[in-house]
Amino acid sequence: MTAEEQLESREAVSLDELETLLRIPSISALPEHREDVHRAAEWVADRLQVAGMEGARVLPTGGHPVVYAEWQHRPERPTVLIYGHVDVQPVDPIDLWDSPPFEPEVRDDRIYARGASDMKGNLLESILAVEALLRTEGSLPVNLKFLIEAQEEIGSPQLPEFVAVNKALLACDLVVSADGGQWSEEQPLLTLGLRGLAGLQIDVYGPASDLHSGIYGGMVANPIHALAHILDSMHDLDGRITVDGFYDDVLPLSDEERAAVAQVPFDAAEYTKSVGVEQLAGEAGYSPLERVWVRPTLEANGIWGGFQGEGSKTVLPSEAHAKITCRLVPDQDPARILEAIAAHVERHTPTGIRAETLPLPGSGTPYVIPHDHWGNRAAAEVLAELYGVQPYLTRSGGTVPVCAIFQSELNAYTVSFGFGLDDEQFHAPNEFLRLRSFRRGQIAWVRLLRRLGQEAVPQ
Repeated sequence: MTAEEQLESREAVSLDELETLLRIPSISALPEHREDVHRAAEWVADRLQVAGMEGARVLPTGGHPVVYAEWQHRPERPTVLIYGHVDVQPVDPIDLWDSPPFEPEVRDDRIYARGASDMKGNLLESILAVEALLRTEGSLPVNLKFLIEAQEEIGSPQLPEFVAVNKALLACDLVVSADGGQWSEEQPLLTLGLRGLAGLQIDVYGPASDLHSGIYGGMVANPIHALAHILDSMHDLDGRITVDGFYDDVLPLSDEERAAVAQVPFDAAEYTKSVGVEQLAGEAGYSPLERVWVRPTLEANGIWGGFQGEGSKTVLPSEAHAKITCRLVPDQDPARILEAIAAHVERHTPTGIRAETLPLPGSGTPYVIPHDHWGNRAAAEVLAELYGVQPYLTRSGGTVPVCAIFQSELNAYTVSFGFGLDDEQFHAPNEFLRLRSFRRGQIAWVRLLRRLGQEAVPQ
């Protein structure tokens, strides 16, 4: 029996196992679910042990734990680290769910539950594939390690230190992340890059207390006006960021990279309609996908100050505030960007106003993997074989800090290899996973591990 036949013969059992895992409410953001998060980690460790991985165990981090396991019996082959997470998002608003979020329900070849697509289904696919290879072939094509965290949905606060302290334990030639997806049911993709993240709060202060706008207006500087001026000074009319030094470290796109982005279909009219705007905006000289994938941004996320209630209150407020975040691209450094913005705020603060900046938690370094990296080549071959078409080469506008952590601490690139789809309501009510994707993902992992086993140990 082949590994593929083994997986097919155990479809019903595998679905039962997925439902068991989905019943654990491992919400890392809520303190009342701390024990559930730990229980989910223990379930994964036990399942890895049953699959044939060795030394499977739950390890402390100072916060939510991680799961580690290994199989290292092929010294002539690469060592691959499979990464994923077992924690999930909160379920609010609960009244919008058609079925209870932690009581999995199968409808129309889809399984509905919190964590189904993000990412318990994707995680279990990789474990089942490893088990099938070990049961049918007695060994694996590569040396293998698993690192499954339980804090990804809250920004992985303890993971950077854990990886840095455990470099020897986690040493590998390649990371493959199960936390990803494909373009559609018929079209695969490879994610080559992720933007970084840097954020800060601007606090603007004027008079010691709110003042009567009739008596003091025109004589005392208004913090809201000052804040509006500061924010407006950060962009020009062409959408370019005017903070000195902001673009200094941005790597220019090659003609080949721009051509790869251009090959990805994008219906501007449909997209405009879907987000409810009259027209798209952004930095001049770049396509919409380039703006969101490979160009940096600076966005105001929130602004407040003064009177917020109904009606009118003729007040000159004493303070105003804003939160901004920047999505960064290679080789921008979050710390340098925050320093540049703080200096910009200082230069553009009007007379009579005091402004302060405070960095926000959750920064992340940009990440990019060469399109011709041996891990990407292997994944592309497997995806093309499964789908019958070549994968799109894409990037993501979002941030996944762990990829940059693995690159800096382990000197290993990360290949994204997940099978969720964008419409599967992850982070929202009625999250689901297509069971077709669940089955196809297991086969894909078997073939990827075999293909990676054809590579020599990188020198």
